[in-house]
Amino acid sequence: MIPVTEAEALCLALVTPSGAAETVSLDQAAGRTLARAAIAHRAQPPFRSAAMDGYALRDAELAIGAAFTIVGESAAGHGWQGQVGPGQAVRIFTGAPVPEGADHVVIQEDTAREGERITIQPNLGNGPNIRAAGGDFDAGFALDAGRRLSAADLALLAAMNVAQLEVVPRPRVALLATGDELVMPGETPGPDEIIASNTFALKAMVDQAGGEGVILPIAPDRRDALEAAMSEAAQADIAVTIGGASVGDYDLVGQVGEALGIERAFYKIAMRPGKPLIAGRLAGKPYLGLPGNPVSAVVTGHLFLLPMVRRWLGQDAVRPARMMARLGADVGPTGPRTHYMRARLDDGVVTPFERQDSALLSVLAEANVLLERPLGDGPRKAGEAVPVLLL
Repeated sequence: MIPVTEAEALCLALVTPSGAAETVSLDQAAGRTLARAAIAHRAQPPFRSAAMDGYALRDAELAIGAAFTIVGESAAGHGWQGQVGPGQAVRIFTGAPVPEGADHVVIQEDTAREGERITIQPNLGNGPNIRAAGGDFDAGFALDAGRRLSAADLALLAAMNVAQLEVVPRPRVALLATGDELVMPGETPGPDEIIASNTFALKAMVDQAGGEGVILPIAPDRRDALEAAMSEAAQADIAVTIGGASVGDYDLVGQVGEALGIERAFYKIAMRPGKPLIAGRLAGKPYLGLPGNPVSAVVTGHLFLLPMVRRWLGQDAVRPARMMARLGADVGPTGPRTHYMRARLDDGVVTPFERQDSALLSVLAEANVLLERPLGDGPRKAGEAVPVLLL
C-alpha cells in the first residue's frame, strides 16, 4: 500500500492538460474553464460617474451656505455635455457621467432646493461621491486561462464587453459500475440484488467539477462482458470502473485490466475508506478503478478523480479544498491508514459521526466535510485543531 500523498501525485501524473479550446457565448460559460485569457475591451467605469444622487459642482466652491445655480441634468445613459462653471451645479443621478469642470457630487439630502438654485446645508457630508474612470478595471484587464468561471466572473466578463469566450472542452468521464448484484434505479431488484448508486454520485461530482460524467450500462461479472465494457470506457477522456477491484473470486476488474494491457500506476492505498483502488492507463487513457462500497467510491472520487478532471481542464488548484477546524468530540488513534471520517462542520467545529461504515449512504448524505486523520495519528481531544476536506 502507498500513502495518500503518493497516490495523489501518481493520479495527477496520468493526466495531461487538454490544451484544446472551443468557443462559447457568455450565457453558456458558467462553470467552464478558460482556455485563453479574456481581455477587457474598455475600462469600468468607462467615465467618471456619480456614486450618489445629488448635484455635481466644483469642490473648491463647496461650503456650508454656498448657493449654486442649476444649469443642467446628467442621468444614466444621458450625460450633460456642457462644462460646469463657477457658481453652477448639475443635477446628477447615480451612475451618470460627471460633467467636465465638476469634481464633487453633493448628495441631495445635503442641499435645499428652491427653483433652479440649491443651498448647501449644515449637515454636509464627506465627498466626493465620484467613481473614477477605470476604478474597477482598465482596458486590457484580463482573466487568465485556467480560471473556472463563477456567476460573479460572468458579470465581470459582461462588464469587460466580452461576449464570447474560449474555454476548455469538458472531459468525458466514463463511469462503469460492475457486478451481478446491481440493477439501475427504477428497476425491480431480485432478492439478491441491490440498486446501483455510486455512478449517480460520481456523475454529479464530475459534472460539478466541470467535466461530463457518462454513465455506462452495468457490466456483469463475466470476463467477456467486462472486457467489452472496459474497452468502451477507454473511449472517453478518463475511464472509471466502480467495484470489482478487490481480491474476491468475482472481483475481475484487475484481471481484465491486465488482459487489456493496463499500465498500472499503483494498486491499494493506505487509507480508509478506499483501500482497494487501482490507477493507471487503459488503452492510453487515464484510468481509475474505484472501490464498490458507496462511501469508498465517493471519498476516492473526491481525493483522486476530481483532481484528475481539474488537471485535464488546466486548472491550477486541483486538490480538494482543506481547512482547519476544532474537534467537537474526542477521537481515538487512526492506526496504519489515513482515515477520512464523515463529519459535520458547524461554526468552525467538526464532529465526526459515530457510525463510519463505508456502506452508509445516509451518513454520507448528512456529512459536509471529511475529517482527515493522518495514519499513525494518536488520540485527539475535543477542541484540538484538525484538518478537514470540504465536500
